[in-house]
Amino acid sequence: MNNAEIQIQFPQPGNWQEFTLTAVYEDAGGYTRTDRYTADEIPAEQAPAMQAVVAALVEMGEDWQAVQVWARLGKDVLTLAEDGAYTMIDAVSLTVEAVHAETKGRRIFTVSDYPVFVLTDPAAVEFFKFFTTNQ
Repeated sequence: MNNAEIQIQFPQPGNWQEFTLTAVYEDAGGYTRTDRYTADEIPAEQAPAMQAVVAALVEMGEDWQAVQVWARLGKDVLTLAEDGAYTMIDAVSLTVEAVHAETKGRRIFTVSDYPVFVLTDPAAVEFFKFFTTNQ
């Protein structure tokens, strides 16, 4: 397990308004905590970042619908600076378990399948930190 991750379950694939978000992280005492939130419990200021996650999931198209998402913070995205140097930036990477609409088969998708699963927007990083910071 990573030091922190967010798990999002969609009980009705394709219905992005209904979900359970579970934050898994280490608290100040060194213990692993899990905090669960429903869609109604997400603070309003965090809603735009959650919408960015949903927008990335919609990229999968009609055939595949996400049922579970794992979000992890990392420094795995490179940007090219004006001087030609590469720098690492914070990003949230998504791993998605999806079900096929017709066959009901399941598959795991990663950033290798969908580059849009790497969220570099600072709001996505803050969203992740909001739910996984030592409390």
